[in-house]
Amino acid sequence: MPHSLLTDLVTIFALSTLAVWLGQRLRLPEILGFLLAGMLAGPHGLGLVGDLGAVEAAAELGIILLMFTIGMEFSFRNLLQIKRSLVLGGSLQVGATVLAGLGMAWWLGRGWGPGVFWGCLISLSSTAIVLKLWQQRAGLDSPPGRVSLAILIFQDLIVIPMMLAAPLLAGQGVEGGEGWLLAAKGLMVMGLLAAASKWVVPRALDLVAATRNRELFLVAMVLLCLGVAWLTSWAGLSLALGAFLAGLIVSESPYSHQALGSLLPLRDIFTSLFFVSIGMLLDLRVVGEHPLAMGSATLLVLAAKALAAGGAVLALGLPLRVALPAGLGLSQVGEFSFILSLQGLNHGLLSSQEHQWFLVVSVLTMAATPFLLNLGSALGARLGARQKAGTAGLDLDGPGRKDEMGEHVVVVGFGLNGQNVARACQTAGIPYLILEMNPETVRKQAALGLPIVYGDAMSPAVLRHVGLPRARVLVVTMADPVATRSIVASARAMNADLYLITRTRYMQEIEALLGLGADEVVTEEYETAVEIFARVLRRFWVPSEEIQRLVDEMRAEGYEMLRGVASQDRRQACDIRCYLGQARTETITVQAGSALEGRSIAEMELRKTHGVTVLALRRGSEVTANPEAGTRLAAGDLAVVIGPPEKVRAVAALFRPARRGA
Repeated sequence: MPHSLLTDLVTIFALSTLAVWLGQRLRLPEILGFLLAGMLAGPHGLGLVGDLGAVEAAAELGIILLMFTIGMEFSFRNLLQIKRSLVLGGSLQVGATVLAGLGMAWWLGRGWGPGVFWGCLISLSSTAIVLKLWQQRAGLDSPPGRVSLAILIFQDLIVIPMMLAAPLLAGQGVEGGEGWLLAAKGLMVMGLLAAASKWVVPRALDLVAATRNRELFLVAMVLLCLGVAWLTSWAGLSLALGAFLAGLIVSESPYSHQALGSLLPLRDIFTSLFFVSIGMLLDLRVVGEHPLAMGSATLLVLAAKALAAGGAVLALGLPLRVALPAGLGLSQVGEFSFILSLQGLNHGLLSSQEHQWFLVVSVLTMAATPFLLNLGSALGARLGARQKAGTAGLDLDGPGRKDEMGEHVVVVGFGLNGQNVARACQTAGIPYLILEMNPETVRKQAALGLPIVYGDAMSPAVLRHVGLPRARVLVVTMADPVATRSIVASARAMNADLYLITRTRYMQEIEALLGLGADEVVTEEYETAVEIFARVLRRFWVPSEEIQRLVDEMRAEGYEMLRGVASQDRRQACDIRCYLGQARTETITVQAGSALEGRSIAEMELRKTHGVTVLALRRGSEVTANPEAGTRLAAGDLAVVIGPPEKVRAVAALFRPARRGA
């Protein structure tokens, strides 16, 4: 029976299901399961997949959807916040890795051209793997996650200059104006995207959303994602970068959450195919023939990349506890290196044997990434907990010196939540101090007169330096769960009377943080649910004091009410209908020629004669609650009336003109 795409997909997903299930039982990352499925199904394994090209195309779609959803979870504002990490950190990481490639070529007796090209090859990391792992850990918004994203974006941007440099490194030159043409196309596409994000896409999405057709909305999102990716690919840029930019455009619209929910299932399916396709590249026979050389080469690449990326993060002024997980997380070779390697093969910068070795080493580094990221995070957490120094960069001279402050609020992190807390303290006249790890943010805000200092709150020395033993309140607004736990434990040990409020995204962190000494844990998941709950009750006219009582009860019980079905003996909320029985509220328009037009509420005698009361009156944009008896009705007014259902229906006839002959 000949192979078909359907047969290949059934085989791949069957093996993936089995491999991921076994990985879960053995507590291994799911990425390893997909890589194992690819090794078994690929041409170097059991040869179960016939149409490798179709599988690779589907895998490429997975990368596009992954980057599109990451872009939607990000924003242009967030991108601007990491511009220093993107430009400086990315250039330092790539530059250091290229130097490592040159050193490797010199040691092997190759020329400088192949050495620079080897450095370019290994400088690129796997956007799909790294961001997928940070997403799973809910750490994409943490310091190591954000700096990793910045460096990955820089790598995606630098791919095209690397591809253009390949013939130059081989001494062949670039034909005609090919380089200028690619540069012009890239600039043109960026200009088109900037214009479309401001004028075209928002209006188009409004029109699509107005149809309330879910299928049309999903198709429009996929079209936007693939269309922008195609444009950037046509301009010579990477597909992943185009998809990320498309996601950024959608993130600025009010439809990002709906788009994200619609595309997540598609993203997960096609992303799994990407990891399977990577596994198909691994030829275990090459590993078996040269196990020591392959192992040494893999360790050498991992070490060189980890040192380059970690050193770049340290150069940005971030602490070692951030550099460790970021450096180890970026230590693998990326999927775009495979494309670049074909350029080197065509121009003689790589031999056939070197190319096969490169593929095997790359896949091995990818397989090691989950373990290395876990190792880096664990080492970073231990390092942060044991820090005894780290006060460099703190400047507390003048107003707000540490020895003068007391009974103040210490705010850890100056993101959106930290800014709101600082604004509230400033409005209320409460002394406060902000602790932030982004040097650029500290410089800018300090220049504006804000009481902000640079330092890592995981260091007890830094906490003492900002006067935490004499502070009244500590507010931790960071999104890094590991760092938050360490800060809470250190702060509670340092000040037993401190009132400690911390933010977390997920409910599983609540008990751990409370156990470490937090007084209040503000959970984004539950706070959203509480707000929705309160708005639903207001819609049913539940008294405001009753709503507040229930909300306070939820928070006091650690959101226990939202964790399961409420017990039968719990006092229930009661909306206004509990007190009004079968009363009905209706909004009725005063029509021209009706019996009520031009008459006052007193003259209408609706309550006395018909048993119906006018609660409110709307005229144009003006709303009058509980209108006075002398208020006269005009055609077009909207009257909100309340009364028994049958009487409300009867009185509605008075708001309409009498029928002729009636």
